[in-house]
Order: sequence, then C-alpha cells, then structure tokens
Amino acid sequence: MWIYEKKLQYPVRVGKCDVRMARYLMEQYGGADGELAAALRYMNQRYAIPDKVIGVLTDISTEEFAHLEMIATMIYKLTKDATIDQLEAAGLGPNYATRDHALFYQNAAGVPWTATYIQAKGDPLADLYEDIAAEEKARATYQWLIDMTDDVDLQDSLKFLREREIVHALRFKESVQILIEERDKKRVF
Repeated sequence: MWIYEKKLQYPVRVGKCDVRMARYLMEQYGGADGELAAALRYMNQRYAIPDKVIGVLTDISTEEFAHLEMIATMIYKLTKDATIDQLEAAGLGPNYATRDHALFYQNAAGVPWTATYIQAKGDPLADLYEDIAAEEKARATYQWLIDMTDDVDLQDSLKFLREREIVHALRFKESVQILIEERDKKRVF
C-alpha cells in the first residue's frame, strides 16, 4: 500500500524572493528532463520491464513525485511575495495574466509540458539506458541551477535533489547489470 507522508522529502528553504530563479526552476517542474516527465516515464515503463527490476522503476517514479513537490514548493516560496512588476521583469507576466501565482507544468521558457517527453521503447535495456541518461540530464540541470543562485538555503535543497539524481542513475545502472546477467544465463552456446 502506498503511503503519503504529509511533509516534504527534504526541507525547502529560500532566503529571499527571487522570481528569476523561480522561472529557471520551472525547467525541473515541467521541462523535458524535469521531475514530472521522469515520474511518468518510469511509472509507464514499469509495465514492460521484468519483475526482477520492476520495483526500482516504481520506487524511483514515486520519489520523483516527491521531488516535483519540492520544486513546486521552491517556486511558490520564491514568488509568493513578488509584485506584478517583478513577475513581468522575470518574464512571468504572461503566466500571471493567465493564472495569477498558480503553477503550470511548463519549462523555463514557458513551453507547456507534453507527453512527448515520456520515453518508452518497451525494450527493458533500451528504456533503462534512456532512464540513466534522463537522470544524468537532471543532475546536470540541478548543478546549473545551483550555479545560478547565491541563496545558500535554496542551494541546499537543490544539492539534495542533484544527489538523488546520482543515486537514481546508479540504481538504473544496477538494473541494467541484473538484466544483462539474466539474459546471458538464458543464452545457449
């Protein structure tokens, strides 16, 4: 049974209102390599993967939803006290005009999230290699986001997320090894 703990996976603190940074964080909220795309990709792929590694996809998928919640909290905290002028200056005027301070699944450039971000080949190894690449791209994006802010509180939460991407990539690499070993056992020479 799935249980939701009514707290963030890791504390999210921000030191100041920073609408520019909130806009950049939207990349991890609704971008191609963001948390929503990852969560849905892994949840979808789990139905075509051998039982030996299905749990890895399920575990990481649900954790990605926890990361999505953290990113949403960061964006909210960075913008909650922002004026309309600050939102417009950061390029979020159109977002405000459409939905006030409400979040919307879009990337940093304002492009709406699309299901085309979800990769699923149906071949377990191909999917796992795609997943490793997705985690590495997310790790790189988190590093760039860390580099773009001087807010040490925000950096702390972003570093946590970056490290979790590394762990996910390692778990997917372990899953690849399990499937390769299983495949090699079945081969008749």
